[in-house]
Amino acid sequence: MTAGQNRIPVNLDYAASTPMRAEALLAQREYDDSELAGVNPNSLHSLGRKAAARLEVARREIARSFGAHVRPSEIVLTNGGTEANQLALLGLAEGARQRDRKRGRVIVSAIEHDSILDNLPLLRAAGFTVDLVQPCRAGYVEPATLVELLGDDVALVSIMVANNETGVVQPIRELAAAAHTAGALFHTDAIQGYLHIPLDVTELGVDAMTVAAHKIGGPVASGALYLKSRTPLRPRIFGGGQEAGRRAGTQDLRTQLAFAAAASSLTPHVAQERAKLQTLSDKLYATLTAHPRIHATMGDYAQADRLPGMVSIYIDGMDSEELIIKLDAAGFEVSAGSACSSGSMDPSHVLSAMGIGREQALGALRISFDDRVNPDDLDEFAQTLLSIVGAA
Repeated sequence: MTAGQNRIPVNLDYAASTPMRAEALLAQREYDDSELAGVNPNSLHSLGRKAAARLEVARREIARSFGAHVRPSEIVLTNGGTEANQLALLGLAEGARQRDRKRGRVIVSAIEHDSILDNLPLLRAAGFTVDLVQPCRAGYVEPATLVELLGDDVALVSIMVANNETGVVQPIRELAAAAHTAGALFHTDAIQGYLHIPLDVTELGVDAMTVAAHKIGGPVASGALYLKSRTPLRPRIFGGGQEAGRRAGTQDLRTQLAFAAAASSLTPHVAQERAKLQTLSDKLYATLTAHPRIHATMGDYAQADRLPGMVSIYIDGMDSEELIIKLDAAGFEVSAGSACSSGSMDPSHVLSAMGIGREQALGALRISFDDRVNPDDLDEFAQTLLSIVGAA
């Protein structure tokens, strides 16, 4: 595989993070060159008021990416997706319990990102009980399974839009409706699916939705929480009153302008780009799974509702670490699953919850890309992986 050492690496790990888009970079440069550079948007002087006005323009642009009828006041700007998830999970649960004291239970799916699952001990410490709802073998939570766990003591249900390891899209509209029938709030982590598939919070019927800018070509340390009007929320960070008292701390105008620029560039083209990427991922799945030892993690990929720029497979008789090292040597960068837990030698909690055995789960790979991918690189990657598997 010496040829890979002389080539520019092909990044096929866009589900972990993405390069910034030209629109986002331009927004940052224009900010740096403007009179607003370094100005606090909460200051009362003229430049502070100008910065505040510009922040609200960015908030309005971000709001549009959540749906046509979203108000800017329903957007809470955060320092990333992890913070937004924690604010939603803990803040909504406590807000719901303050409104109705009998609601002391929270339901999350067993395939959530660690930014949800690793906060469950904080929920329990706050007096909540937590139930995990399991996915079916195809990787999604069936509404009937959720209904079995619901009751009038549930404060909050939190289930992600699309899984960050498999790309499987959840039936959010039906799940949210079931939660609301039981009087519970519904939050969805849309960090992986945001602006990769059409998402309108009004049509989904959710009370809250979190996103992160770096998954769409915006800057890291920039995210947002959609919070439907009059949804109860107990803040997690105090000390300044910013974001209408929901999230204290000086807003980073520079990153939010870049976030808004990336979101605005993508919002009109989501459906078109989804179709293009779906064709590419379908071809990659077909090429890889034609090998008898390579399998789609969700089973029948052709029937699965999934993100268009993600291919999730496992390979019999090989482990992820070995595959990643060999692919890296050949010039292709992929991951075994979530980048946030890539140092772990344990099988993926997502694949385990789906019923995939330990040995198979330890051979999982996630290949991910967006509209900037070169189709020829995908073809070359497929042939490289097939040669590695065939020679094993």
